[in-house]
Amino acid sequence: MEERHVPVLVVGGSLVGLTTSVLLAKYGVPHLVVESHSGTAIHPRAASFHQRTMEVFRSAGIQLEVEAAAAREFQQGGAIVAVESLGGKELAYFYRSYNDGVEGLSPTDRLFLTQVGLEPILRRRATELGGEHLFGTDLVSFEQHDDHVRSVIRPRAGGTDQIVTSDYLVAADGVHSTVRERLGIPMEGRGGFADCVTIYFRAEVNDLLRGRNLSVVYVNHPELTGFFRFSITGDSGFLAVFATLDPDGRRDTHLGQDISAQQCADLVRTALGADATLPVGIESVQRWSAMAVTARSFRSGRVFLAGDSAHAMPPTGGFGGNTGVADAQNLAWKLAFVTRGLAGAELLDTYDVERRPHSALTVEQAYTRYALRVDPSLPRDDLMPPLDDAAIELGAIYRSTAVRAEGPPENPLDDPRAKSWAVGTRVPHVMLTGPDGPISTLDTTAGGFALLLQDDHPGWREAANALDVPVAVHTLEPGDAPPGDALLRPDGVIAWKPETAGDKAFEQLPGVLSDLLSRSRSGPSSAD
Repeated sequence: MEERHVPVLVVGGSLVGLTTSVLLAKYGVPHLVVESHSGTAIHPRAASFHQRTMEVFRSAGIQLEVEAAAAREFQQGGAIVAVESLGGKELAYFYRSYNDGVEGLSPTDRLFLTQVGLEPILRRRATELGGEHLFGTDLVSFEQHDDHVRSVIRPRAGGTDQIVTSDYLVAADGVHSTVRERLGIPMEGRGGFADCVTIYFRAEVNDLLRGRNLSVVYVNHPELTGFFRFSITGDSGFLAVFATLDPDGRRDTHLGQDISAQQCADLVRTALGADATLPVGIESVQRWSAMAVTARSFRSGRVFLAGDSAHAMPPTGGFGGNTGVADAQNLAWKLAFVTRGLAGAELLDTYDVERRPHSALTVEQAYTRYALRVDPSLPRDDLMPPLDDAAIELGAIYRSTAVRAEGPPENPLDDPRAKSWAVGTRVPHVMLTGPDGPISTLDTTAGGFALLLQDDHPGWREAANALDVPVAVHTLEPGDAPPGDALLRPDGVIAWKPETAGDKAFEQLPGVLSDLLSRSRSGPSSAD
């Protein structure tokens, strides 16, 4: 068999795998993505993208292209509402507009876009930057060795198997991850609690919309629960059905494999509040399980789990795909620095330490929203209280050797509105004067690390220029500066704030950076 080597092999070429590819390519890391399907997504799936995700796309140079694609698919800034049926009684508004309350927290907005529209953009951008993708290709097997992973891949259309050796493997192969299963990593949490269907249909719904801009419509009807999304033209959409109810209110959360097109059309009409004369065409039906689980570990040796292979959650809150993109953002820069020899291998230990706790919290928050918005029959005595959406999206707090923070955080999340500038949190969005015009603090790490300074002391620039790691230096305007200077990681997380001022502070920079990148630690990685 033909044999080749790449620093990173990515298994799975959907949202998370392609985002990982874009970011690895941005950092100049040669890699290969293998995906069993012949092309990108053909079903809409994830459609809501949060500000943190859009910041990742901004860093990859595709924000405007993503926004343009979103505008073609959906009217943006719509409401998230609960109704008895689309044409019937409104029960509650969760958002009057999807960006209510988060204006000014980011240089980006939340938006709605399907994976059908997004994934080709990611694939093109990754390819432009040097990423290599093999669609229609299966991972047949893999085995770990002390210094590499040996994988066998096979073209689905026929052809010769190929051996790929890689320094590391990223499993972005979904909730039924074969990589995770072969590693023997269990999923922990609440398990599955509903067998659901998503019905893709064509029907004229503009009259029932009554001019309302509705981005997500939760349906709490006496006969079913689920949610709608509609196309910008109002003549198609999908209905995800969580459960049906009988006349006595008994719930059936296990929708049959043999559900017919006629039954699907009837469910759509019921949720629309339309009579039997409304023409409804069924285009396809997808079956899936609602679950709330997190992998016990996001790493085994040289293999990392990302996206749905690491965590699965119900769609309430729209956190699933966004959490996977955050995994890719956290992991890609660490893989890049390690494979390029700029960091010690132990930096990769911080991926699980940082991402797994926040992912588990997000899974629980999605489950809380499911129980409160969708399924009142689920027990509520052990629910995590609902936390602020913006804090879940933007307020992850990391504790690891890749940040210089002492002790556990006081709160589970950082409040992005408070602009705490706390070590281990995402840097607050503040506009700066860049060399080519205004930029956000979140743009300063495009090339690596960044220093944000209260005073432009020349010693900082001299110290930064003497390093073999790129560190950009920026000065904040009075009133915008944090309480002290701040060093940002490539993912925009505040890694260090010196306690001393003046000469003694910038003299610490080389040693601090060495610690953050695990250069000062020796010996094999502590990963299992």
